[in-house]
Amino acid sequence: MDWKIIWDLFLICAKVSLVTWGGGPALIALMQRETVAAGWLTSEEFGDSVAIGNALPGPIAPKLAAHVGYKMAGILGALAGVTGSVLPTTIIMLLVVAFFFSIKDKPQMHSMLKAVRPLVVGMLIWTAYDMALEVFDADQLGWGKALTQGWSQILIVAASFLLLTFTAINPVWLVIAAAALGFIIYR
Repeated sequence: MDWKIIWDLFLICAKVSLVTWGGGPALIALMQRETVAAGWLTSEEFGDSVAIGNALPGPIAPKLAAHVGYKMAGILGALAGVTGSVLPTTIIMLLVVAFFFSIKDKPQMHSMLKAVRPLVVGMLIWTAYDMALEVFDADQLGWGKALTQGWSQILIVAASFLLLTFTAINPVWLVIAAAALGFIIYR
C-alpha cells in the first residue's frame, strides 16, 4: 500500500474542504482544479464523477472525494478522501456552533456573505464552462463545430435546464432519464 497517496488524498480533500465557502457547489470548481492538476482525474472523468455524485443522495463533497480516493487507492483511498473532506470542517463547525448565534446577525457577516455569494456563482459558471469544453469536445473542435456536432447534447442541456427551472422534478429522475437515453442513442 502506498501510504503517501493515502496521505495526499486526505490532505487535498481537507484543503478543498477548508478553503471553500458555499457548500458543495462552491467546492466542485476547486476539487476539479486540484484533482486534475494532481493528475488523478481528467476533466472528463471529473465531470462523470459530478454526474454520478449528483444522482446519489447526500452532499457532493464526500462523494467526489470517495470517487477520487477509490480511483487512486481503492477502499483506503476512498476513506482517506471522505475523511479529509468531512473531518476538518466538522471539527471547525463544532467549535464555531457555540458562537454562531452571536455572530449571525452582525453587519460584518452580512457584508462578507454579500461578496462571497456572487463569487460562488462565478465559480459554478467556470466549472460548467470547463466541463462543457470536454462534453462538447470544444477544446479540440472549436465551439462552432462542437455545437453543430453536439446538437443532441445541447438539447439535453436545454431540456434539463428548463425542467429544473420550471418544474419541481427531482434531478435524480433527470440523471436516470439521461443515462437511459444515452444507453439507447449513443451506444
